[in-house]
Amino acid sequence: QVQVAESGGGLVQAGGSLRLSCAASGGTFSPFAMGWFRQAPGKEREFVAAISWNGLSTYYADSVKGRFTISRDNAKKTVYLQMNSLKPEDTAVYYCAAGPKIQQFDSWGQGTQVTVSS
Repeated sequence: QVQVAESGGGLVQAGGSLRLSCAASGGTFSPFAMGWFRQAPGKEREFVAAISWNGLSTYYADSVKGRFTISRDNAKKTVYLQMNSLKPEDTAVYYCAAGPKIQQFDSWGQGTQVTVSS
C-alpha cells in the first residue's frame, strides 16, 4: 500500500497563493487515483479535488473551482494542489489521499495546515 505525506502548508494573506505537495512512497504510484481533502476547525472533512491515475480526469469542489488546480507527476510520485486567490474560508488542515479509484481513497497523510488571514 502506498504511503503519502503532505508539505507546503503555511500562512498566507487573502488573495495569495500556495502550492501543496504530496509525496508517495512504498508502492507503485501511477495506478493510484489521488485526492485532496480539508478539515476546518469544528467542521467535517470535505472533498477539495481529485485526479485520476493518468492525470486525464480532474474533479473539484464547487468552492474551489477556478482557483485551485490539481496535478500529478508520476515520475516523481508526487501530486500537487496549486491554490490561488485564497480566502479566509480556505483555512483548514489539508490532507492528501490515495486509492485504487476516485472515491475509494484508503491511504491518508497526516495533513498540512493552511491558514489564510484576512
